[in-house]
Amino acid sequence: MAMPTVLRFGGNRRNGDRKNADRPPQNKIFFILLAAPGIIWLALLFIVPFYDVFAIAGGRLNFLTESPVPVYNPLHWSHATLVTTWHDIFGVGSFALPIIWRTVWYTAVAAALCVLIGYPAAYFVARFAGRRKALFLVLLIAPFWISYMMRMLAWIDLLQTNGYINKVLGSIGLPGDINWLGGKWYTVVLGLVYGYIPYLILVLYAGLDRIDGSLLEAGRDLGLGRTRTFIKVTLPLSRQPILTGMLITVLPMLGDYFTNTLLSGTRGTAMIGNVIQGQLATNGFQGEGAVLSLLLLVVLVAPMIYYVRATAKSAREAS
Repeated sequence: MAMPTVLRFGGNRRNGDRKNADRPPQNKIFFILLAAPGIIWLALLFIVPFYDVFAIAGGRLNFLTESPVPVYNPLHWSHATLVTTWHDIFGVGSFALPIIWRTVWYTAVAAALCVLIGYPAAYFVARFAGRRKALFLVLLIAPFWISYMMRMLAWIDLLQTNGYINKVLGSIGLPGDINWLGGKWYTVVLGLVYGYIPYLILVLYAGLDRIDGSLLEAGRDLGLGRTRTFIKVTLPLSRQPILTGMLITVLPMLGDYFTNTLLSGTRGTAMIGNVIQGQLATNGFQGEGAVLSLLLLVVLVAPMIYYVRATAKSAREAS
């Protein structure tokens, strides 16, 4: 006689849980109001300017003043600027395609150097810093206290012909008259590494510090040495932090124009960000600059989608 009672009780409990799950939270309005300022801020400072770029890209040109005339009605947008920009990239005698490949090359080399330099630094702080971990974290965060422009300006003083770099090279018997700021591609790449590597190190540190130490001990107990434990355990577990750090550093590198402007400033090292900045600052070419920036955004969406899918897959596997 007790069995039906238990079954009825269990069934009522499951039905109650289902009703509670379907019931909206009572404080839903509170969270909506809490998120409202951020949503309004995002709409004003991102969505509205972003739509304005579309309006300029699909607008027309005032030939008298050579200034763009935005068109905000999508039904009246013109594709003339898009066709012109497409010919600038893939047409006969295009000038933008070599610059795009140069940008990809610079970014790939800089990203690889960031990982090669940043991963050991983050690994050391996460695993071997000990009591000095707080000190190392402060040193890692310190570059964020100084603006990117000031850090690049400091590099100009270091890399001048009579700067400290050449003085150090001359003191050890190496050529000390290198014109580092004379349009050298490796100066731009090293500048990108210097500017964006703090972001990568912090992300890698956060990921490496969360790795459970018992997993490393289990690898040791199974007979793996330090090297094999790192390859078989630590490196696979740090794949997601590496992916996150690469996304944070690579995406701004692709659109960077300030580093090349300060450390080189020559056409031979121009990146796609320099082209966009130059067109937006030149009368008559603002529409093409807007189209180029939108095309660059479309290219950047692909790794962002891959990152979101990889993150979701990693979360499912962890659960």
